[in-house]
Amino acid sequence: MFRLCSIYCLLWMCAALPAEEIRHSFFIAGPTFTGIIAEDGSEQWDSGRPAARDGFVLPGGNILIAWSDEVKEFTPAHDVVFAYKLSSLNKEIGTAVRLATGRTLITELGEKPRLLEVNADGSIAVECQLLPETDNAHMQTRMARKLASGNYLVPHLLAFQVKEYKPDGEVVRSIATDLPELGGRAAENWPFTAIELSNGRVLVNLTHGNKTVEFDKTGRVVWQVSNADFPEQKPFADPCGGQRLPNGNTVIASYASQGPIKVFEVTPDKKIVWTYTGPHRAHEIQVLTTNGQPISEVLK
Repeated sequence: MFRLCSIYCLLWMCAALPAEEIRHSFFIAGPTFTGIIAEDGSEQWDSGRPAARDGFVLPGGNILIAWSDEVKEFTPAHDVVFAYKLSSLNKEIGTAVRLATGRTLITELGEKPRLLEVNADGSIAVECQLLPETDNAHMQTRMARKLASGNYLVPHLLAFQVKEYKPDGEVVRSIATDLPELGGRAAENWPFTAIELSNGRVLVNLTHGNKTVEFDKTGRVVWQVSNADFPEQKPFADPCGGQRLPNGNTVIASYASQGPIKVFEVTPDKKIVWTYTGPHRAHEIQVLTTNGQPISEVLK
């Protein structure tokens, strides 16, 4: 009887203990800082140049970063081991992703909007012409990603569509973001980040629409979260970059935030469980560790 009571008491005490506070370290590409923020909020690594568009901390520890005019890969000691300059054909760069092949996926915006796979020596291995439906270079596209199928997922802001391209430029799927249930065109649901999840769904951050939406393979809305779910905090302010964590939570970067919350983590049942309230706004983000444990799967 004593042993049974002891077990019940132990269970009760464990249940009464507060959950451990979530602490993340993360890479941030933002207007005032591009680098790595430690779990205690300090600046762990600084690229030396703010205002980056996209970027990843690679498995070996190097950091790949895209600015509007160039892409560079740095070692932690700031040695440059890969570089690509924007071509004279275009005006901006929007994407930088290291592929499993060792090539780097880059998007160029301008008169000849295109998606490139660039070899380590800077030569172009694949060129895919994009169809953004606008000549406004800055608004043509942002975070393009390569799919396991070999196709590419590309968000086109003013087209209100996330398009799936084959390497030859053929569009084989379009996900509309101006659906009536999302507020139509009036809501300005410009797709910025499009992430294919392991179940085939696509997670999309909608900038001026101030919402994050999950679509199924047919383009049907299966989950969404917005400021309507948090009327007091209102954490959505031009959500740009984002990440789906292995635990199913979603990390969202509020690029235009004028309040304390610059980045936040929300659960599938729409509870905010972590926020970054430091000085730096985020255009793109990559969570690297949680309470000292590395994030093994990167979906961003």
